[in-house]
Amino acid sequence: MKAEEYYKNGNSCSESIVKYAIDNGLCPQEFLPAATAFSAGMSSGCLCGAVAAAQMVSGFNNPAMARENAKLIVQEFKNRNKITCCRVLSAGLEGAAKKERCSKYVADAQEILESVLKVKA
Repeated sequence: MKAEEYYKNGNSCSESIVKYAIDNGLCPQEFLPAATAFSAGMSSGCLCGAVAAAQMVSGFNNPAMARENAKLIVQEFKNRNKITCCRVLSAGLEGAAKKERCSKYVADAQEILESVLKVKA
């Protein structure tokens, strides 16, 4: 998955989703600096940054369905991972161990975003 590749190469989880979206014409380049603020659970350990970024991109693409799609993204992420809390998902890991664990969540967020927006990978 492209977002997972970006994540493993040094981008944050939220930046990786937005970079994938930029590559696929789903949002403008100007979204990238905003995505940084959503990293590490919005820098507080709360909502997974990959989920937040997927919601942001989804809302940009379909404002009329923004809230409904945001809910769908969270529901599907929870179906796959039980929770959306960054602090719990990352299990207190740091560095390479965290990258390894969280790369799955970034891939999941990309797949879910593609599904919600009906994007062909």
